[in-house]
Amino acid sequence: MIILLCMTISDFKQKAAKAVEFFEENLKSVRTGRANPGLIENLMVEAYGSKMPLIQLASISAPEPRLLTISVWDRTVVDDVVEAIKNSDLNLNPVVDTTLIRLNIPAMTEERRKELVKSVGKLSEETKISLRNIRHEFLSALKKREEELKLPENEVKAEEAKVDIEIKSFNEQIDQIAKVKEEELMSI
Repeated sequence: MIILLCMTISDFKQKAAKAVEFFEENLKSVRTGRANPGLIENLMVEAYGSKMPLIQLASISAPEPRLLTISVWDRTVVDDVVEAIKNSDLNLNPVVDTTLIRLNIPAMTEERRKELVKSVGKLSEETKISLRNIRHEFLSALKKREEELKLPENEVKAEEAKVDIEIKSFNEQIDQIAKVKEEELMSI
């Protein structure tokens, strides 16, 4: 019985860790005023008859603090990449030189920084909701096993306490990641 529950807690930890990892990946696309390839690498581009992330079509680098360069591997998709950048909500103007695309990252206003801090808070809260849903899923499964296997109540309560401790740890991790990003956004 204990092994079955430990595997479930392991699954819980794995799902929660993936939610936090997804949160971190989403934060990469939040612009900080500094050039960061993570800002555009997952930008979806309509190329070859399907949508694909930009990272699969080009190499992206940040040679200067306010400049991103995109070296497109296939000359025929340069226009598609430019179109995807223009249609994104990043407000960047691509400058094309054959297969090299330059993106100047403008300095952000104080108002824009505050908007981005709010969006980080929103992403943070969405991730915490996701964690609560994972916790609920775990507790439902635990309840079902309790009924099926006639588990002792103290064993069930101990498992619930372990999950609550893990949730608290993951929430603290999310708060710390969000705090670092917010400080990054507010620094000039």
